Amino acid sequence: MNIRKLAAIDIGSNAIRLLVHNVIEERGKETRFRKNVLIRVPVRLGEDAFTKGAISEYNTNRILKTMKSFSLLMEVIGVEKYKACATSAMREARNGKKIIARILEETGISIKLINGKEEASIIASTDLKKLIQNDQSYLYIDVGGGSTEFTLFTDGKIKISRSFKIGTVRLLNNMVNDEVWTDMEKWIKKCTKGVSEISIIGSGGNINELHKLSGRREGEPLSDIWLNAQYKFLNGTSYEERISELGLNPDRADVIIPATRIFLSSAKWSGARKIHVPKIGLSDGIIKTLYYE
Repeated sequence: MNIRKLAAIDIGSNAIRLLVHNVIEERGKETRFRKNVLIRVPVRLGEDAFTKGAISEYNTNRILKTMKSFSLLMEVIGVEKYKACATSAMREARNGKKIIARILEETGISIKLINGKEEASIIASTDLKKLIQNDQSYLYIDVGGGSTEFTLFTDGKIKISRSFKIGTVRLLNNMVNDEVWTDMEKWIKKCTKGVSEISIIGSGGNINELHKLSGRREGEPLSDIWLNAQYKFLNGTSYEERISELGLNPDRADVIIPATRIFLSSAKWSGARKIHVPKIGLSDGIIKTLYYE
């Protein structure tokens, strides 16, 4: 048996994550991926990038400290290789490339800026084979702070994917106009037209939290009816109540409502009645692409 340690760093619009996997290789057996460490740091870059066009010095220092911590942790854990990707906030900030260069200089961590299509492709490479059945169709949705990635699976294969600039941090800051919503609605209706037995596969911290709030067992899907009722319930609570009564983290208690709206709208436009929540995302996809590269 050979155990390798690989790491993924996901620099998102709402948080920065470090995921470390044990990759177990045995002769004659399929390679297994086991989560070892997951650390999430709520550095909300999107609030800077989407509203001011640049990342502030305050958040730049927070990113640098986070990356230095990640570098030390990977060294202590014994990570063999890592891959770091930055998404919409860093991509759209006019000083994003300068910050990436500074991170490399001060921490030694090299970061790749990826676009929406690359992000959707990496996410689609995650462990979905266990969930996807060839006789059904699935709309995979990853809701982030700056964008939402969609991938349609039919006959067990990727048919089409698309990224939209609709994310939770953008919505909180009123940075999404009606035209973007309309474009997303038209695209979902067009690509799912005539598709029967369609379900949603949701990823991202918000849908994971919603599944936890539902009390359902792992692997048991959410229904569109429950999600609609939960959306109304959450809208009827204050930010403070979501933290004190529901136990949500402060950086989750606000973004969970716009995330729920995105999933609900997508279910309505696609005709999906079930939302599967396998608890995988971009970080998991980065690990897989890193290994197979």
